[in-house]
Amino acid sequence: MADKNSTERPKGSSLKPLRSLVPFILAYRSTLIAALVALLVASASLLALPIALRYLIDNGFAANDIGTINRYFGWFFAAAALFGGFAALRYYLVSWLGERVVADIRTEVYDRVIRMDPTFFETTRTGEVLSRLTADITLVQSVSGVSLSIALRSLLNLLGGLVMLAMTSVQLTLYILMGIPIVIVPIIIVGRRIRSQSRTTQDRVADTSGLADETLNAIQTVQAFTLESLQSKRYSEAVTESFIAAIRRVRTRAFLTALGITMVFGAITVILWAGSRSVLAGSMTGGELAQFLMYSMFVGSAAAGLSEVWGEVQRGAGAMERLSELLLARPVIRAPEQPLALPERASGRIAFKQLKFHYPSRPDTAALEDFSLDIEAGETVAIVGPSGAGKSTSFQMLLRFYDPESGCVEIDGVDIAQLSPTDLRQQIGLVPQDTVLFGDSARENIRYGKPDADDFAVEQAAVAAAADEFITALPDGYDTFLGERGTRLSGGQRQRVAIARAILKDPPILLLDEATSSLDAESERLVQMALEGLMQDRTTLVIAHRLATVKKVDRIVVMDEGRIVAIGNHDELMQSSELYARLAKLQFGDT
Repeated sequence: MADKNSTERPKGSSLKPLRSLVPFILAYRSTLIAALVALLVASASLLALPIALRYLIDNGFAANDIGTINRYFGWFFAAAALFGGFAALRYYLVSWLGERVVADIRTEVYDRVIRMDPTFFETTRTGEVLSRLTADITLVQSVSGVSLSIALRSLLNLLGGLVMLAMTSVQLTLYILMGIPIVIVPIIIVGRRIRSQSRTTQDRVADTSGLADETLNAIQTVQAFTLESLQSKRYSEAVTESFIAAIRRVRTRAFLTALGITMVFGAITVILWAGSRSVLAGSMTGGELAQFLMYSMFVGSAAAGLSEVWGEVQRGAGAMERLSELLLARPVIRAPEQPLALPERASGRIAFKQLKFHYPSRPDTAALEDFSLDIEAGETVAIVGPSGAGKSTSFQMLLRFYDPESGCVEIDGVDIAQLSPTDLRQQIGLVPQDTVLFGDSARENIRYGKPDADDFAVEQAAVAAAADEFITALPDGYDTFLGERGTRLSGGQRQRVAIARAILKDPPILLLDEATSSLDAESERLVQMALEGLMQDRTTLVIAHRLATVKKVDRIVVMDEGRIVAIGNHDELMQSSELYARLAKLQFGDT
């Protein structure tokens, strides 16, 4: 999968990635068939125009009969009108198909990415994914819509024109066929270079997106350290690299266009010169030469159109290659083929059995080593330890964001690896230390805990979390937009919204990465009250940072370097565990 240094990814070397579009297009067969019928009628009408012109010249003008001339002009206009109508219909249908396919791809990619496990996001920047969902899909939209329309029209006109040229003059047509390789081979060679350059361009665009996403999501840190000028310089450099890559591609494509048009119409000029000699020799009529001239123009413009769209197709292949990486990505953590089932509401008995685990990004350091712990239903257990001891990793294991290298985690005696991750996580509520709120209203942010809950249940959860008072004081009450990441609320208010979300979910198992460690005294008191209400009648694991918390739990688990080094209550551990006594003094302020 993509990593931070996107230049290391392989460049596209063929059009094979575009095969991934086929299932999306075939999902709308009726529209595709209607578009092809419209294309056939439009092309047939176009190819009829030179025939009408030929008979107009050879029969109408030669006979010097105004009635005959009017009749042939009528046929000419009817063919043109038919061509115009069906060309418009073909354009609409193919464009609709392109828009629909792109919408489906965008949905499929997002649906795939949002189900990926943390290992994926350890090696893939969010900005990179966003670039693929925007810039790359825009290129695919061009290929599957307008470019596809132009390519089909040009290809049909090219083949039809060549057939009609052969019917008009076999000798001149053979000259054209002999010249086609001279025209096509350079176009293909240059087109391959465009594909490679297009992939590079999209990588540079992804770099700018990633940098912008990273800095804007940490804007207060950037401004607090007065890094605006440095980050602006870095972004400017990334944009400049993107611009240089784009100009390199545009320059190559401009050369391809000039090469294609010059060679195609140069060949036509030579053929027409030979045709004019045939008219002078009497082996062709003036009408046949005019017909051949129009078909030559059709063939030339179709070939030029194909050369123009070829560069777009090359870019689309590079973009689709990047999208295919996401479409083909599979999460490491997924449901077994025949998952077991827990009761609708588990009792909440938890067992960690001899877990061993290393994070993929830190393979040399054990995050958990021989980690075993039994927790009874309804018990409250605090986990304490220095930074890096494995406290959060135990939460990650229980939520099955990662699978252990050995050992297992059980809920109510069932190995969670045998459960669907979705079913497992529905039994667990999480209140993280770093609260995550979404760019939505207060009501909808709480409703994330239970999407089908009614408004009354949402408001009752807010009351239980001591959040109702400040929410009703907001300009639009529960319908107030909280800003991206909840920026319109204080830290304590955000925590209470997160607690309300967990209360609404009402899970049998609760995980608290203690949410009060960075709050002021008043906010801490309110949040602590809300947490105490939330913890009742459910199994609770707390990563503890405060003395008030550890004194209220049933047991305290002391961890160090991924291992459990002591278990007991506060008073027992103060006497028996040197590490806990030191942590109590440093973290809890208890002497």
